[in-house]
Amino acid sequence: MPEIIPFHEALLDSHLIVDVRTPLEYEEDHIPGALNVPLLSNEERVEVGTIYKQTGPQPARVRALELTAHRFPAMVAEIAAAGGGRPALVYCWRGGLRSRTVVSILELTGFPAQQLEGGYKAFRSRVAASFEPFRPPGPLVVLHGMTGIGKTTFLLGLASDNFSVIDLEGLACHRGSAFGELGLCQTLSQKRFETLLWDAFRRLPPGKPVIVEGESKRIGKVSLPGDMYEVMGKSVKIWCGASLETRVGRLIDEYGMPEYRAGMEEALLRIKKRLGGEKYAEIAGYLARWEMEPFMTELIRNYYDKVYYKTREWREDFTLSLEDYGEAARELEKFLREQSQDLPAGNT
Repeated sequence: MPEIIPFHEALLDSHLIVDVRTPLEYEEDHIPGALNVPLLSNEERVEVGTIYKQTGPQPARVRALELTAHRFPAMVAEIAAAGGGRPALVYCWRGGLRSRTVVSILELTGFPAQQLEGGYKAFRSRVAASFEPFRPPGPLVVLHGMTGIGKTTFLLGLASDNFSVIDLEGLACHRGSAFGELGLCQTLSQKRFETLLWDAFRRLPPGKPVIVEGESKRIGKVSLPGDMYEVMGKSVKIWCGASLETRVGRLIDEYGMPEYRAGMEEALLRIKKRLGGEKYAEIAGYLARWEMEPFMTELIRNYYDKVYYKTREWREDFTLSLEDYGEAARELEKFLREQSQDLPAGNT
């Protein structure tokens, strides 16, 4: 019988993680760093599953063997080539026949391999549990502020040994605003987003502040998992500001490319009701003539600043000007250094 081991994070570094589920299952979500070596194709899994339901497990297994036996040598060769001397940790949906089969074949050929207990389903439970309750590895520091201020650019430019940074919008493939998917493609599933988020947090050094950008519960089509949104609401809050002129310029730099025109027209149409017919026509006219400065100015004044942070029931712990990113970084680091003893603890 194959050796069966439970999941723990150290396995991600010590083993070659092999996902033998179908490409569709793998695409929806997978263990970080896993190599997809599917035992069955998407269509073959449907066929075998249908046989199982209609005639029972034995005919289904016979058909699965007919479909897959000729692939075994190539599968072993692919796994061996990618292993780099590491043993393989093989998983399927719930630690069943697919992963057991591949582990047995690997062992027969002398390649060290183990089966993941509970398969992807057990890993998925581990990820979900990490967000309910959510305990970050260090105190959360949340950057808030109106659209166009440059919070994401500022966040991504931060570099310090004294704190860590998580880019929530980058992981979600969405900027979290009405125009947030321009130039991006948010095709990832909710499960995939949660796995990426779990992996990002697990890599952080313990005890150091973790800086994130303030978000709604939803970022495009995905949502912050568990009680993460509520934990962010109780964390250190920094209100970021910049002049209208600066915000307009930064929005033009980010969105003002002709290839975004069609997407901007669609996004503008989606918020037509909020703008009202007359104001929508005015702003759409600027866009049609590609007059980016008045377009962005009116969008800020008549949409973003009326909708985003319409009500704030909390008071910020610190105010930060983002007019100059370098100066803002120095101010932020100074604030965190001075407040280090007062910051709420993370996961200890």
